[in-house]
Amino acid sequence: MILAAIAVLGFSGLPVFLFSLRSAMGQRLAAVCMVLGSVIGLAGIAASFYEAVVPTLCLPWFLPWGQFVITIDIISVLFLVPVFIIPVFGSIYGLRYWKQSEHLENGRRLVFFYGALAGSMALVVVARDAVLFLIAWEIMAIAAYFAATAEDDNPDVCRAGWVYLIATHIGTLCLIAMFALWLHATGSFALNSAQGISAGAAGTIFVLSLIGFGFKAGIMPLHVWLPGAHANAPSHVSAVMSAVMLKMGVYGLIRMTALLPVTAAWWGCVVLIAGAITGVAGIAFAISQNDIKRMLAYSSIENIGIIMIGLGLALLGRSQNQPEWILLGLGGSLLHVWNHSLFKSLLFFNAGAIIHASHTRNIDQMGGLAKQMPWSMALFVVGAVAICALPPLNGFASEWLIYSGLFHTLGLGDGPGFPVAAIAAVPLAIIGALAVACFVKIFGTVFLGTARCEPVNDAHDPSASMIVPMAAMAMGCVCIGLFPMIAASWLDSAVKLWVSLPEQTVSLTTVVRLGWITKMNLAFIVLVAIIAFALKKLVRTKVISEAGTWDCGYAQPVTRIQYTGSSFGQILVNLFAFILWPKIHFPAIRGLFPRVAHFKIIVPDTVLDRLVLPLFKTAGRNLPWLRVLQQGQTHLYVLYILVILIILLICGTIGV
Repeated sequence: MILAAIAVLGFSGLPVFLFSLRSAMGQRLAAVCMVLGSVIGLAGIAASFYEAVVPTLCLPWFLPWGQFVITIDIISVLFLVPVFIIPVFGSIYGLRYWKQSEHLENGRRLVFFYGALAGSMALVVVARDAVLFLIAWEIMAIAAYFAATAEDDNPDVCRAGWVYLIATHIGTLCLIAMFALWLHATGSFALNSAQGISAGAAGTIFVLSLIGFGFKAGIMPLHVWLPGAHANAPSHVSAVMSAVMLKMGVYGLIRMTALLPVTAAWWGCVVLIAGAITGVAGIAFAISQNDIKRMLAYSSIENIGIIMIGLGLALLGRSQNQPEWILLGLGGSLLHVWNHSLFKSLLFFNAGAIIHASHTRNIDQMGGLAKQMPWSMALFVVGAVAICALPPLNGFASEWLIYSGLFHTLGLGDGPGFPVAAIAAVPLAIIGALAVACFVKIFGTVFLGTARCEPVNDAHDPSASMIVPMAAMAMGCVCIGLFPMIAASWLDSAVKLWVSLPEQTVSLTTVVRLGWITKMNLAFIVLVAIIAFALKKLVRTKVISEAGTWDCGYAQPVTRIQYTGSSFGQILVNLFAFILWPKIHFPAIRGLFPRVAHFKIIVPDTVLDRLVLPLFKTAGRNLPWLRVLQQGQTHLYVLYILVILIILLICGTIGV
């Protein structure tokens, strides 16, 4: 059933080629196929729980390397659930957001590769052979490229696509090297346990996996492709890339660390540090952005940092033989994978609705949308509260598990401690505070105040086909937030499989009381309801007189006399200037009657725009002289080969 679901999802876009360019029937049939594939996949997941042994399929194939091997274990299931849920809601959302009749040149392309992206991600999760894994990984990378660059008539889209393509293939080269070393160490491409592997080989494989999968996950400084690709892709594609595709990098890292023996503490320390840097820098960059989708993209990097902090804690727990650290770290990390897939897809869908209505991605040109888009505003508030890890929504539950695990490393009880790891709670707290500031900035600038440009005045809530997917994601945030124990047994099973814990060891519900989170959240909701009811009954308002809003003495105030997102975040941008390196353009005011002046802050990506692109430009200017070696004459190439052979023989002789 899982294979059938993968096939249906992967080829769901084929119906668009059976109808004319202006026909919407092909896109609708593609959405129906996505729904069908999702239902089959979820049914297959449910059926796998009734199997006495882990379902496995092993078949020979035409390639000289590896085999076609797939397995459905609990770790696969935890990552398959978002794959079978988020893309299908995105396809329904796209029926209205990305009409085939309005995108004649690229509509078919987007629908086809959108389905291919969903199917390939599912195949990545179930593959248990290195060759099959790399094939599925490459299909996923290519499908994401063509889906994200659907609007290739835009130069910014093309630029972002090329950056993504280069970055993802650098990561793939690291994965090829990793699997080559795996073959050398284990003698097989099968992704089974690597017990008996030397510590040096295991450490090298771990580093290569961290780099290779880190490119896909968006770990800093390997995130260079992510902001541009997510910002310029269609919003439902951005939702799938952020909510699901980034997690394929997380899945790969979790899968490889499950296979490798973890004995050194430095593995966990490296991941903890990488997670802390990624989280803090990601949300700092998010605050500095005025493009709403680019802001959400950097926020995804921040959440990957939170997931990495949990995984680092779990790796540290394995090295120190501390089951509680492992349970809380990996359990919180896996739960945050689910949570992020829900609230980030909700926020990207919401951003798409806002952009669709206001015709701009710049939040400084928006404003006053609360009155015109009340449903979108309410759903945005749900996503914002969830991503800020505030009760009573789901982000709080997963981050609470990670916090609890970090506090366990202090060793305040009977067990040993690793107090240095507890320092990671500080950047985790900073991330939470900055996330609140970031989404207060977005909400205030987009929904409050008055419209800053004329097109925003005509904005309105989207149709039901766009509202329903957002509402479904919001319901998921509420359900997991109020009842996190529904995922506890799955998380327990995944952790036990990851570290091979025996059944009688501690479980997540015994280490931390998830029922307490439910009681606290329900009590919080009741308290808020009581306060709201009391205020409504007790506070009597009476309009005595009316007057215009204080306008600083301007006789004819305009809509520009209100805070913008740039002004709101300027203090925090200055605080993190050592990371952001902002470009500040101060106004030049001269004379008694100065001309119109402008104040502007530009925050380019530190790694991509300040380091990588200048390096490539320098190489492009200084390396063309090497082309002198390429003369197009066969006898010269033969001479090159002869010279290289002589050098190799000399080196070999010296080595002997």
